[in-house]
Amino acid sequence: MGDEKVIDEKKQGQALLTEKKSKNHKKLFIESFGCSMNLNDSEIVAAILSEQGYNTTQLLEEADLVLVNTCSIREKAEQTIRKRLQKYNAVKKINPTMKVGVLGCMAERLKTKFLEEEKIVDLVVGPDAYRDLPNLLQEVNEGRNAINVILSKEETYGDVSPVRLNSNGVSAFASITRGCDNMCTFCVVPFTRGRERSRNPKSIIEEIQQLVNTNYKEVTLLGQNVDSYLWYGGGLKKNFKNATDIAKATAVDFAQLLDLVAIEFPNTRFRFSTSNPQDMSLDVIKVMAKHANICKSIHLPVQSGSTSMLQRMNRKHTREEYITLIENIKKIIPNCSISQDMMTGFCGETEEEHQETLSLMEVVKYDFGFMFAYSERPGTPAAKKMKDDVPNEIKKRRLNDIIQLQQKHSLFRTQQFLGKTVEVLIEGSSKKSDLHWKGRNSQNVVVVFPKRNENIGDFVNVFIENCTSATLIGKKI
Repeated sequence: MGDEKVIDEKKQGQALLTEKKSKNHKKLFIESFGCSMNLNDSEIVAAILSEQGYNTTQLLEEADLVLVNTCSIREKAEQTIRKRLQKYNAVKKINPTMKVGVLGCMAERLKTKFLEEEKIVDLVVGPDAYRDLPNLLQEVNEGRNAINVILSKEETYGDVSPVRLNSNGVSAFASITRGCDNMCTFCVVPFTRGRERSRNPKSIIEEIQQLVNTNYKEVTLLGQNVDSYLWYGGGLKKNFKNATDIAKATAVDFAQLLDLVAIEFPNTRFRFSTSNPQDMSLDVIKVMAKHANICKSIHLPVQSGSTSMLQRMNRKHTREEYITLIENIKKIIPNCSISQDMMTGFCGETEEEHQETLSLMEVVKYDFGFMFAYSERPGTPAAKKMKDDVPNEIKKRRLNDIIQLQQKHSLFRTQQFLGKTVEVLIEGSSKKSDLHWKGRNSQNVVVVFPKRNENIGDFVNVFIENCTSATLIGKKI
């Protein structure tokens, strides 16, 4: 009976979507750069504009409205955006009625300067102003440039049901927090995404239920810092003696939210990203160990292996505290994979501090990572108070050291799966062969195996026979 209800709800949802699409006649082309939060934000934007008569298109040339969702985390990301705007400009010369908008972090950082520097741009919209898009588009259609980059302390878009863009129909994102309060000296995020605020757990459950009803099998809980998730649900204060009692009775932290969704949706696989070492609690790790449907994978950015460097970055943990956290994770979840963000060449980095980063990597042996050289971001504390004094050639050499060591460790980690059987969620065909499936195991490693009679969205057991540093190769058993 329960399965029949889910199927019926899925059909109703598809019928409503088909009806809405038939009424929509304008074309939206939206392109996202940067983090998973940006991808999820683009889905929110598509949902808001769907109510204004827009259907998404994969063809830039047929678009009435082109939006690029931008990233400001590194200078290279912003350079990529400007190159894409050149491409849009070439198309706009052929289709002069096409409107172009810039969304996200770069829009928030540059504000009106974007309209001055990029003449092709018609509207500029920050991450907390997407609900204002209908009004801004009206301004543009009346011949005026439009901008809204006001940051909010409350906005979470918790009541917006995202339009799943470029979805494989298997995995989806659900944002649970927005913004960040940590103020790392190198990071522009607090200035482009605002203060940290958490989303009502009820709305999170409702969004996951919608995904389950439409047959999604995996959900990633997103936030700039998911571990600091904290929701105060209110309640009558007269029922409590003091503020501490109120907090205990009404607060939901990340460990509790994770436990809640795992219990509520036992057949759905959960991931989360991104974690901050200073905020990850043992409670979260214990909840992960408790539930089979919470993937055994943690992305735990460290940035540097040197305590002195971490202090200059205003990271609220030391090298020793980070290693202790890693040891606790491995003790409670022995098969947990751990990935990293690692920055090289930050202000004042010495060769000794660089070597400390390499030695930390040898201690942890990360499964994979995201590695980059520091680039100064305007407006950050580092840009205002510190000197970007590590020469580029040294940055490149140190970055290469880190990349080479990570490749060695990634291969070491994938080799641990040889001769073992792993559960894989099939996401689609392999990029290299239509005769093979690809999916990921609980540790977030890509697994490739020959097709038989399986389907996308199936959970299958695969025996691992071979591997590269990034991929496991096997056969279904």
